[in-house]
Amino acid sequence: MAFRRLLRGRVPWETLEGVVAEVLDRYDEERAHVVFLEADNWLSTPMAVNDEWFVKVMTDQNSLVHALLTAGRNLGAFSSGREGFFEHFGTPYQMAEHELEALAAMREIGVNTPEPVEAFEYEELGVLVLEFLPDFETLEDLPPERVADHAPTVFDYLRRMHDDGIAHGDFRSENVLVAGGELYFIDATNVREDGIEDARSYDLACALGALTPIVGAKAAVDAAAEHYSPEELLSAEEFLDFVNIRPDHDFDAATLRGEIEKRAS
Repeated sequence: MAFRRLLRGRVPWETLEGVVAEVLDRYDEERAHVVFLEADNWLSTPMAVNDEWFVKVMTDQNSLVHALLTAGRNLGAFSSGREGFFEHFGTPYQMAEHELEALAAMREIGVNTPEPVEAFEYEELGVLVLEFLPDFETLEDLPPERVADHAPTVFDYLRRMHDDGIAHGDFRSENVLVAGGELYFIDATNVREDGIEDARSYDLACALGALTPIVGAKAAVDAAAEHYSPEELLSAEEFLDFVNIRPDHDFDAATLRGEIEKRAS
């Protein structure tokens, strides 16, 4: 636990106060109501400001963790017989700027995301400001029957992104929010342009791995098959073992592989 706290790091309180003051100044607000959000997040300090803005503060420590995660994921891609396709950001501001641009691009093709507002730099920190979604839940918070209802939309959104040359790169159930009955994607990471094909297969494998423990392998594959061909499902199958060793995924890879192969046969 001490090592995990060291990696995450903590932003000094006076620095967070400065970030909040900057947000208030930018949006002509006089008072702040700040709620720090509980999240198993290694890459930012998230908070809600005045129930209107979702603010993520990114530090050099977060950038270092991103570099470590990127290296580990690229090693995992090599283990799957593919070249590494994840890229690291040079600065916390670049992390914030990329996420802003990625969410804006996703919204343009009909994928729901919290509305991106802006990214700015504050004392060498990266600060991302998004629309705050009140009363949201993540996919892992929902009962299986509701997740099953949303599963086709998950793959519809991924298909739209992939057809537009966008990869999510970090799909997990915590990165899919449900608010007002609608799905929202968050937390897209950085993928090399020349690695987009492999990144698509990886995205699909991650989505199948995230949904399988909740709705079952057959239901997950059936939902994916509404938007992906048997060949694309088989390409995703090559990443299942890599995805399953991630600490934020835990599914029966053998059963999922069997369902994919039955669908493809």
